[in-house]
Amino acid sequence: MNALLKHWPRVVVTLIPLVFALLHAGSLMRIDVLQRLDEIIYDARLRATMPKTLDDRIVIVDIDERSLAEVGRWPWGRNKLADLLNQLFGQQKIALAGFDVVFAEADESSGLKRLRQLAQNELHDQPGFAERLAQLQTTLDYDAAFAKALEGRPVVLGYYLTSDRDGRSSGVLPAPVMHRDALQGRPIPFTSWTGYGSNIESIAKAAPVAGFFNSITESDGVVRAIPLVGEYQDQYYESLSLAMFRMLVGQPQVLPGFPKEKFLTPNYKGLESILLKAEKTLAIPVDDRVSALVPFRGKGGVHGGSFQYISASDVLAQRLPAGSLKNKIVLIGTTAPGLLDLRVTPVGETYPGVETHANVISGLLDGKMYVKPDYAVGYEVLMLLLVGLVLALALPMLSAMRALFLSAAVVAGLVALNFWMYLGYGLVLPLASALVMALTAFALNMSYGYFVESRSKRELANLFGTYVPPELVDEMVKDPASYSMKASNKELTVMFCDMRGFTKLSETMGPTQLQELLNSVFSRLTDEIRANRGTIDKYMGDCVMAFWGAPVDTPDHAALAVKTALEMSHSIAQLNQEHRAKGLPEIGVGIGLNTGTMCVGDMGSSVRQSYTVIGDAVNLGSRLEGLSKAYGVDLVVSESTRQQAPGFAWQELDKVRVKGKDQAVAIFYPLGDGSASEAAQSEELKMWNSALKAYRAQNWDACDVHLLNLQRMNAKKYLYQLYAQRVSSMRALPFDPGWDGATNFETK
Repeated sequence: MNALLKHWPRVVVTLIPLVFALLHAGSLMRIDVLQRLDEIIYDARLRATMPKTLDDRIVIVDIDERSLAEVGRWPWGRNKLADLLNQLFGQQKIALAGFDVVFAEADESSGLKRLRQLAQNELHDQPGFAERLAQLQTTLDYDAAFAKALEGRPVVLGYYLTSDRDGRSSGVLPAPVMHRDALQGRPIPFTSWTGYGSNIESIAKAAPVAGFFNSITESDGVVRAIPLVGEYQDQYYESLSLAMFRMLVGQPQVLPGFPKEKFLTPNYKGLESILLKAEKTLAIPVDDRVSALVPFRGKGGVHGGSFQYISASDVLAQRLPAGSLKNKIVLIGTTAPGLLDLRVTPVGETYPGVETHANVISGLLDGKMYVKPDYAVGYEVLMLLLVGLVLALALPMLSAMRALFLSAAVVAGLVALNFWMYLGYGLVLPLASALVMALTAFALNMSYGYFVESRSKRELANLFGTYVPPELVDEMVKDPASYSMKASNKELTVMFCDMRGFTKLSETMGPTQLQELLNSVFSRLTDEIRANRGTIDKYMGDCVMAFWGAPVDTPDHAALAVKTALEMSHSIAQLNQEHRAKGLPEIGVGIGLNTGTMCVGDMGSSVRQSYTVIGDAVNLGSRLEGLSKAYGVDLVVSESTRQQAPGFAWQELDKVRVKGKDQAVAIFYPLGDGSASEAAQSEELKMWNSALKAYRAQNWDACDVHLLNLQRMNAKKYLYQLYAQRVSSMRALPFDPGWDGATNFETK
């Protein structure tokens, strides 16, 4: 929760694409580019998953250009169509025929109508003319011949429904397959038309089963679906492909398939399926327009490889072996460009309209129909919320690379789930809005991170980069809002490190040599400080000031400061070895450490400011550095620092009262890290502690004895010599019951 609160602006920015995607999904603000992208994704997925195999159950008898060249221009005389049907059912033994053409007008190509007019007018008195005409009438009535060829055979005629002819109608409609009463008052949004163009009465009576061959052309001009059932004047009619399929399976009753969910109200505008009810009920899934997506098998046309194409002229000329189409389902249509039955589809820009019906029949036979379900909107909203919230909450807290991996994983998961639902269950679900939302969320998140947060991080790095080790800067830039130059009171540990003998060196060395020496020493000391998470405060001539615990909180700041001081002493010792080898003068350092509450922040004038610490605790640290020379050590540590650095062996130096402080403080010297150093000097430390106890009790004789023994143990240690001198001078003084054992220092 704290992390979210820190990153809330970035979370809000990442949620922006989610809001727009939800508005699109809920149809409150349709975004055309997302709709178009969904169509592109559907088309690509369809092309990638098509079986591209031949369905030998269905044959298309093609009124192609060769047929038009051999038989004549369209429309042919219906005697030719009668011959075509007789060949298909008689010689070829097909199972079912369907016409993707409409016979909307009477066939007068035989001249029978004109002969009748002559018989009634100019030639009514011509002897034998009327009798001969009566003999020829049966032969010349092509509609009757075609109707006779249709009678009693499993043939499905085609017709079209329309709304662009001012409601005009022609021909005879077949019987509707469903009435409004079957909908139980539900407002189902069928595809609806106001007019139709159907077959003439004699042909419609001969073949009473017919289906409309309309398709649905989307806004981009592409045909992807056909309505299975359409509405005209509150009656419901079946498509050509559904009519042919129903004839194949015994003409089952057509019923609406309502959703089974109990929570849906009777006014729910959705139909789950079209039910074909016989001994067994078959459910054909449909979308919110009661249409089905065409399950294209492959590229269309004669060379598409999905269905066998046979030229109608070959059937009429009896060039096919007898029975070669036995038990086949035959669709009669055209691929000739001049007859305008070519469509733009996802798998081709000049796709034969008749083959769309063949694909639907094939899909119905296989039970593999694809549909965009009525709950697609709910699925889209659910995916958007799930993905959007995951990205909005996770991306702001991840690095760029991890954010990229998460976004890629989310996109891959969306695509995989979408394909699984498509291939496994035939469900066409929206994908574009979730994909675009995920990618846009990632882009906005990264852009915000780069242009807004990275700028603040760069500013933070610029502010603290000269004070703070790179490792701490890396920690700080992860949450720049938590760090600022604003002053605050914090418990810190401060260090003052002064170079000994610098004044003497400056008198004996040239400026360039002195500069190189100073830079070399400061570089070593600075490396030690930065390696232990210390913050460089400033360089003051031959002195460096540093502190621990800010700007990054460091609970073990005191221990790190002591560790750094010891390592600095060791570095100076190594440097002196190098100087001795080169004949250069040796140097020394004096270090003071103190822990306490200090004011830390950016301070200074309007001209120049720096990130520094101030306060009594800082002043004490400076005083302790000055005391190091007096006790013959290179490091003096206050009691407050010692208490917070228990992992070291300590030797108490004294109790002191420095200038400006009334309270005496104990000062210590670290002998080393860990128990090994303490064990090696345990006897010496015990004796020293006894000497200090006798000293503070003004028991000079006992103190002298201890100091003498200590000097035998460690003759070079100046501390023991210092106390021996003190005892010698203090013997002449009377016993002082008010003395607290502290040494007063009046100088800085």
